[in-house]
Amino acid sequence: MARMHTKKKGKSKSRKPILEAGSKIEGAEENKDEIIKLAVEYAKKGMPPALIGETLKKEHKVPYAKHILGKKLEQVLKENGIEESMPYDMLQLMKKAVNLRKHLDKNKQDTNNRIRLGRIEAKIWRLTKYYIKEGVLPEGWRYNPQQAELLVKGH
Repeated sequence: MARMHTKKKGKSKSRKPILEAGSKIEGAEENKDEIIKLAVEYAKKGMPPALIGETLKKEHKVPYAKHILGKKLEQVLKENGIEESMPYDMLQLMKKAVNLRKHLDKNKQDTNNRIRLGRIEAKIWRLTKYYIKEGVLPEGWRYNPQQAELLVKGH
């Protein structure tokens, strides 16, 4: 598949090891409750699910939380009453856009970053459509740079 904003092609991505049917990870059942407690604790500190997974992998030697828990970390956090109002990837793109807008207010002739801002906002719009379709965002939600700035300050 071709890349969106470059002329490059490729299929580069990380691939998780395949678990054979019926195989189990050693000590998984005993650690299940412990992993859930750790995940909830990290989420209360404000960590996003992707960072929680990394921390579990590095500090607690949990290979793949999804394989042990049987569901995604986001789903486990929802079941324990921790839910984010805005998806993490969308929030990070909004932060980038807000910072670029501030930069462009000071440096009006920076055409390269003006193009980059357009690309970032295109990604935000695409993600908005996806998250509305999936029911993560409300039906009438729209990206607005001024509201994004307020939202980013709140986080």
